[in-house]
Amino acid sequence: MSLRLSILDQSPIPAGGAPAEALTATRQLARSADGLGYHRFWVAEHHGAASFAGTAPEIMVASLLEHTRRLRIGSGGVLLPRYEPLKVAEVFRVLGALHPGRVDLGIGRAGGIARDFPHRFAEVIDLLGKPYPGYTPPAVWLLGAGSGSARLAGALGTRYAFAHFLSPRLSTAALDAFQDSTRHAPAQSALAVRAVVAETEAKARELTAGFLLWRSRKDLGHNEPFPSSTTVRSHRWSVEEHARACRSSQQLVAGTPKQVKAELTRLAHAHRVDEIIVNTLTHDPVDRLRSYELLAEAFQLAPA
Repeated sequence: MSLRLSILDQSPIPAGGAPAEALTATRQLARSADGLGYHRFWVAEHHGAASFAGTAPEIMVASLLEHTRRLRIGSGGVLLPRYEPLKVAEVFRVLGALHPGRVDLGIGRAGGIARDFPHRFAEVIDLLGKPYPGYTPPAVWLLGAGSGSARLAGALGTRYAFAHFLSPRLSTAALDAFQDSTRHAPAQSALAVRAVVAETEAKARELTAGFLLWRSRKDLGHNEPFPSSTTVRSHRWSVEEHARACRSSQQLVAGTPKQVKAELTRLAHAHRVDEIIVNTLTHDPVDRLRSYELLAEAFQLAPA
């Protein structure tokens, strides 16, 4: 199986940094990924988060399309309950007209009341399917973490990306449900996995500790930026933080390039997907970029 690698970036804000700097780091990362051989680059939508700067993925998508040449660029994803379907469709219709064949519209159901989500999602698909001379419609993806979203994507004939980093235990059942219900043959699906790669296991553990401290603190109600390695080394973990970190570590793949390549390949085979979307969170953007560089080397991605 030929495995494609892609990137989901959430514009993490490091402690002591500013949101604008985090957005600039995302743009720089996309430029680098464009030359490393990654297939697509998605940006997320978060609101009220001290740790993430990306609140308007459609704006970031437009900027990244202008600063890259080869990558598919998209949203991972637009939180549809917050917006009118017509507005979402029109924004991505324009992006598709300006950059034919390079735009992905990833849609999520978080951010509001979800009971009418299937209808709203179907409306976006219908609007994008209407004639619009000279334009290539974006590729539509539904993002999910359960079997309900998988069956909806299959029924409406869209692509499906499962958030393994949120619900790893549900991943097999969800992707099986998508394959069983899809109108496409073969169905296009992807697995989004959180991963950290470093030259040594010790360095990978150091970077992982920063993520685990942030995640455990967040789970306990502390909305904070990503801690530095100095903060992590001096931190005295509470019993509750340690328990949360142990749980979160099960949602993370970390290690040397050889170790991470082996595990990502195993996950792809187990879930019958030919694409892994990698999400890496570190305090320092340099470490984040280096993680993606090492992964590209391990998989021998073809540089642009």
